[in-house]
Amino acid sequence: MDALNELLINYGYIGILIASFLAASILPFSSEVVMVGLLAAGLDPAGLIAYGTVGNVAGSMFNYGLGRLGKPEWIERFLRIKKSDLERAERFMAGRGALMGFFAFVPVIGDAITVMLGLLRANVGVTLLAVTLGKLLRYVALVYGSDFFIH
Repeated sequence: MDALNELLINYGYIGILIASFLAASILPFSSEVVMVGLLAAGLDPAGLIAYGTVGNVAGSMFNYGLGRLGKPEWIERFLRIKKSDLERAERFMAGRGALMGFFAFVPVIGDAITVMLGLLRANVGVTLLAVTLGKLLRYVALVYGSDFFIH
């Protein structure tokens, strides 16, 4: 995983775009290491936030699309999202719908939230807006929190 992180850091903004997509999709990956590495390398924080947010939102909407296409049994079997995580996400979202996409940045259940929103056929526009807001705020906090320690 260290080699992949190094490779993505070498690609700059495109690296964080790819890393954040992978981190938000159902693949087990973390974009934080790449983001902090690029900050330490001197890349513009606003650019990193923009590219990171776009990639992360794209990964979450990929999950939404998979959920919309699939059945819970497929999600568990092929995407390796545990039934308990899907159930936890469904309970967390109970009656709140697409606005719960805001919490897609939460580790572990974030992927399940976006898959569940797809399974439940949540409004795609509201989902996109809520996911984007949550992801944007997450990266702003990460960049400016990390920047405090780097400089």
